[in-house]
Amino acid sequence: MAIVKNEKITSRDVDFAQWYTDIIKQAHLAHYSSVKGCLVIEPYAYAIWENMQTVLDKMFKETGHENLYMPMFIPESLLKKESEHVEGFAPEVAWVTYGGKNQLEEKLCVRPTSETLFCDYYSDVVGSYRDLPKLYNQWCSVVRWEKSTRPFLRSREFLWQEGHTVHETAKEAEEETFRMLNIYKKFFEEYLAIPVLVGKKTEKEKFAGAEYTLSLEALMYDGVSLQSATSHYFGQKFSKPFDVKFVDRENKLQYVYQTSWGCSTRMIGGLIMVHGDDNGLVLPPKIAPKQVVIATIRNNENVLKVASELESKLKALGMRVIVDTSDKSAGFKFAEYEMKGVPIRIEVGPRDIENGQVIIARRDTGAKEIVKIDEVESIITKLLDDIQANLYNRALEHTKERTYTCTTLDEVKEIMQTKPGFVKAMWCGDPECEAKMKEIRGTKSRCIPFEEEHISDHCIVCGRKAKHMVYWGIQY
Repeated sequence: MAIVKNEKITSRDVDFAQWYTDIIKQAHLAHYSSVKGCLVIEPYAYAIWENMQTVLDKMFKETGHENLYMPMFIPESLLKKESEHVEGFAPEVAWVTYGGKNQLEEKLCVRPTSETLFCDYYSDVVGSYRDLPKLYNQWCSVVRWEKSTRPFLRSREFLWQEGHTVHETAKEAEEETFRMLNIYKKFFEEYLAIPVLVGKKTEKEKFAGAEYTLSLEALMYDGVSLQSATSHYFGQKFSKPFDVKFVDRENKLQYVYQTSWGCSTRMIGGLIMVHGDDNGLVLPPKIAPKQVVIATIRNNENVLKVASELESKLKALGMRVIVDTSDKSAGFKFAEYEMKGVPIRIEVGPRDIENGQVIIARRDTGAKEIVKIDEVESIITKLLDDIQANLYNRALEHTKERTYTCTTLDEVKEIMQTKPGFVKAMWCGDPECEAKMKEIRGTKSRCIPFEEEHISDHCIVCGRKAKHMVYWGIQY
């Protein structure tokens, strides 16, 4: 059964940008604040973020990481210690120059990221190899003074987590870099139901100050890619300027090896753009604030009793359940929870109860079925798994359909102008060729996959000998 189009939402096939804005507004995910470029994250979106945070935090702690909290201000002198890092963030830095009525002796940066703060801390608390490794993470907000903003995808203040670890050896640090990438991949694919590409960023696209950056790239419904999480290997590029040293096992002074990794509320934007449809959000059960809504129709004593009993039984199975016994019309209730993307709706009305049954509707397909009341628990349990798998498989199929292999720039131009997606093409390694690709509707390298395909011997731009197969795409 097809879901009836919600007239308050622009069709995503007509105007994807307006569709995205409509969903954020109609599902009450965010509200524009009086501070330009900053959002009010409304309760429903924050509940999604809390679920993301809970799952990821557990994954981090299971691998030995601990949470701490750093100050939000960074002295200018501290920020400038690593030149490549400060140069990379300079255009986005916000500064505090006054405290009350008094001008500060040294201006303070509002953290765009916290590498410098962690390095300053580690230089004080790390003394011996026995102090290592230190596996720390913080949940916080950061500020980056973006010129153009878009809810969840790019705002001047956003929520995220940033892990910062220090290690005795390069081998340990690099293992950490890949371990965290794999944790993100597991989270995206198993919880968000979003398939991702993983690989290494080019030198031009890596994090400012890193030896190399690994990333996860996801394809949105409109064929535009979203950098979804990153994991960076710093080597000793921060520890040397910040003098983060330790006494090794041979009683010699050595510099630590570092990593950094993170993801943000940008993931909420990814959920909307990968799974949403013309009726609103479509949320994977594992991350949805409410997995089941029990919507009553024409309330009477029996209807309320059955609804309450079903709620208790489903909650006892660990499900997140909401019961709507309001006097809103059935159509209004159904539309409201479709907009919010609740995976399963159970309709409970007098006529159904007389027949010992209820109606179950799934959000991802709109399909409805009549179910005996005593079979609801087992069917809902299976349906939640089915919906989670269906959303992932649907997104995977879409990504495959929008992944192209190209050997000429003309092919890339046609794809990016008509039906964009991921483009697989060979590259010589020259940044000038990378820049030339960007002239095609802003197409950038997304990542160099760990297992490269051999498409041809020649760079797609200059025709010289190719070094890498690269995934290219337009980005948010």
